[in-house]
Amino acid sequence: MKRLTHLPTPLALLLAAVMSSAAYAQEDWSALSQQAVALYQQGDQDQALVLARKALGLAEAGKAPLDIATSLNNLAYMYRNRGEYDKAEPLYVRALTLWEQARGANHPDTATALNNLAQLYRQQGQADKAEPLYKRALAIRVKALGSAHPDVAISVANLAALYAGANKPAEAAAMYQRLLVLREKSLGLNHADVATTAVSLATQEAALGRLAQAGALLKRAVLIRQQTLGREHNDVASTLQQLGGVMVAAKQPANALPLYQRALAIREKNLEPGHPDIATAMSDVADTLQQLNRLPEAQALQEKVLAIREDALGPYHIDVASSLYRLGILQQAQGKTDKAEKLYRDALSIREKRNDTGVETMGIMARLAALYVQQEKSSEAFALYQKLLPLQEKHLGAEHIDLVPTLNQIGTQLEIQGKFARAEPLLLRALAIQEKQQSKPEKSARARINLGFLYRGQKQYDQAEIQFRKALATLEKVHGPDHIEVAAALTNLAMLMDTQSRLDQAEPLYKRAQAILEKQLGPNHLNVATGLENLGQLYRTQGRFELALPLYERHELIMEKNYGLNHAEVARSLINLAAVHRSMKHLDEAHAIEVRVSRMVGNSL
Repeated sequence: MKRLTHLPTPLALLLAAVMSSAAYAQEDWSALSQQAVALYQQGDQDQALVLARKALGLAEAGKAPLDIATSLNNLAYMYRNRGEYDKAEPLYVRALTLWEQARGANHPDTATALNNLAQLYRQQGQADKAEPLYKRALAIRVKALGSAHPDVAISVANLAALYAGANKPAEAAAMYQRLLVLREKSLGLNHADVATTAVSLATQEAALGRLAQAGALLKRAVLIRQQTLGREHNDVASTLQQLGGVMVAAKQPANALPLYQRALAIREKNLEPGHPDIATAMSDVADTLQQLNRLPEAQALQEKVLAIREDALGPYHIDVASSLYRLGILQQAQGKTDKAEKLYRDALSIREKRNDTGVETMGIMARLAALYVQQEKSSEAFALYQKLLPLQEKHLGAEHIDLVPTLNQIGTQLEIQGKFARAEPLLLRALAIQEKQQSKPEKSARARINLGFLYRGQKQYDQAEIQFRKALATLEKVHGPDHIEVAAALTNLAMLMDTQSRLDQAEPLYKRAQAILEKQLGPNHLNVATGLENLGQLYRTQGRFELALPLYERHELIMEKNYGLNHAEVARSLINLAAVHRSMKHLDEAHAIEVRVSRMVGNSL
């Protein structure tokens, strides 16, 4: 959901008609100041600066504090809007000092000077310097003007915008709520500015996870804007898109879709074909269709979005990268992993050329790395995860939940490479971050499983067993005793017992896992076949061939059902079955199977 931009607060150039002690210069100073302002408003900034400096010189010659303060403020304002903050700051500071001396510390003009300096700090991203100035200006205005004065609303709006920009949604929401009440009282319940404030408040409520409140505010804003601007105004479309975003965040994509579709219709009616805002609205519709699993429709729309953006913005624009990324997600969801990989790589290439390391860039990297894991391209995945981790630490912080899969994947790859000393701290860190969240214990269980594999690889079997048993207990508690993840955890523990020749303890674990797999997946699933093979191998190790034989026979039939008669996996299963027959002295049966395997191999050459 897009963050709403705030309406600019009034920043009047202070041209107070104040009588100075140097009366002979007053008229010249006033005329020069007004001329400077007029030129500035006409866009002639350079000449305006020349005149503003001359006006300051006249004021200083006349030694009139208020004239000097006004000229300082005018000149600072011009420098600030040119981005010359280092020149603007000392002027604003000096103007504030003069206002305080001439008017007093609690005068409304002093509040205006405080506000101007605070705005400068805010523009520079120095929220810690701006906040106390805004607060002091607000307190002065409330005391001097009354809590309902328009200047009080300006101060409240400034603080709200400051907190929103500093990512302090709780503080911002409190200020926007206060501003909403002020504007309702002064402007009426259905004024356009009330709608704007409601939208700003909704943005902060959504950031706090208070989606019901955000939705109610946005619905109200839609109604006000329809009444004041018309049903097909672009601001109505923007509000509908924000409301759709809240519905999506609330896991209500079916409710979001008609909102996004209406917003798209408004955009298409008001804007020229190929306008970027049409592409954005269309992308919202496509994303929602994807959530509703209407993948072909979503893909068709995202392809249109990509075409619009490439034509309007050029092939290397950041929004083009976003479209490529979304198309990649759709292709991957439809099992087209090669196409998804190319789209992800193209999207990442655009962002890297622009030195963009933001949230979406990290999302692309994480998606692509996970896809590499799925494709068993371990070296590519490992390299990308290593590149991703420092970016996540920089932008998200060292304990952000999004680091967990990255840490787990790097740690797992290091464990596979036998680099246990490097792997362990990463896996332990992933577990610590996940457990600190206290929200999804099943993910903590998965982190423990990764640690268990690490300890098993180091032959620290006691430590591995502790992790596997804790993971199993957690998964049983979260999912119940018959979940697929419980079966996997049972298998991990059984294999650990198997490795230590604790076969009597491994057997019931394998059996329980097998029962879950058959119940959840059906009798002919490949994971069921794997479970049969695990249990069959245990019986072979124990010399209980009569129990192993039917398991291997069934394993071979499942392979045939899934792969056909002449697949390599079928051949491997037959070889194991023949070995069991030989162990049981069933030599004719073993020979017949071996002949079949030989023919399969010959036919494949």
